Amino acid sequence: MIKRYTCQNGVRIVLENIPTVRSVAIGIWIKTGSRNENPENNGISHFLEHMFFKGTSTRSAREIAESFDSIGGHVNAFTSKEYTCYYAKVLDNHASYALEVLADMFFNSTFVDEELKKEKKVVYEEIKMYEDTPDDIVHDLLSQAVYEKHPLGYPILGTEETLDTFTGDTLKQYMHDYYIPDNVVVSIAGNIDELFVNEAEKYFGSYTGGKGQRPVIKADFHQNTLSRKKETEQAHVCLGFNGLPIGHDKVYSLISLNNILGGSMSSRLFQEVREQRGLAYSVYSYHSGYEKNGLVTIYGGTGASQLELLLSTVHETLAKLKADGITERELKNSKEQLKGSLMLSLESTNSRMSRNGKNELLLGRHRSLDEIVEEIDGVTEESVNSLAREIFDDQYSMALISPLEDWKQAK
Repeated sequence: MIKRYTCQNGVRIVLENIPTVRSVAIGIWIKTGSRNENPENNGISHFLEHMFFKGTSTRSAREIAESFDSIGGHVNAFTSKEYTCYYAKVLDNHASYALEVLADMFFNSTFVDEELKKEKKVVYEEIKMYEDTPDDIVHDLLSQAVYEKHPLGYPILGTEETLDTFTGDTLKQYMHDYYIPDNVVVSIAGNIDELFVNEAEKYFGSYTGGKGQRPVIKADFHQNTLSRKKETEQAHVCLGFNGLPIGHDKVYSLISLNNILGGSMSSRLFQEVREQRGLAYSVYSYHSGYEKNGLVTIYGGTGASQLELLLSTVHETLAKLKADGITERELKNSKEQLKGSLMLSLESTNSRMSRNGKNELLLGRHRSLDEIVEEIDGVTEESVNSLAREIFDDQYSMALISPLEDWKQAK
């Protein structure tokens, strides 16, 4: 049973007691990411996430790390386009201690100049490492093609130029403006009593924030092609189609469609591109749901000489999908895959904490397992086929990273 509680200041606490485990996962979710940035401070959400681990008024960076190593737990964080999360997973008898350390990082990080300089070097290296993985960069390039100057098109890591401008004061100001109580959810899952809500409220239930919620501006979908020449062994290509926003009532039809198209080893793209034609080792599709926006992405990596054949095979697969629709067997398999993934995720306290945190932060609601299964079972061949015809039109964007001089050689 999921228990929800809203503190007097607006912070929401979500707790799911799972008495059959011996662990507890705690996540501090903040509704801010690269979508909330501008060209001058792009990357600040991600850099702030790094700096939370670099020392508080009572703990050094080493002591923060040792805090979790000494109890056999682990702590980490990540930043996305729309949210940031700091989380820990520990044995149930260390839950109170883990919450106290996370709260210390959240409220008492010092952002001293010496640590700022060192961590900037770390993130510089992270950016360089990312540049060395073209199969990752091409997805950022696609976002830039689709969303152009809208913040959804910004890279989460930012750039070396923007990173260089960050100071302790700019980080504190960003926290003041965006780490406001209404933007924060504390999600807890594991072998923990409901009274633990009181402990979370003790730390997070009384602080105040800055400017308040800002309206989310929908991003326009643009039809563009962007390419970068890079001395790679493979050409990496992404096609992007306008998808559905998070929480859309057709989301399970879209997930089923994606599973059938490129979400598994039995999918049409995997079977046609890899198994039948041997054109790629890696080929897949996925859907990214954002507030008021969505993006369906198809990725493939192949030798530059085969790029034209890879693209034509993808387009043939899409054309056949739209013309003939899916089969009854494909839909049945996709539904079972969905339900299986859902059930298996329930065995992890981390997965439950993440699901509850995201649902509360982005949707403000939680559906029971029976409700979700009912929605999955309600997906029909026609609901999937109509979405395929709607989404996979000629209005798409393309991103390419390859040793080719010009993207037109890929046509």
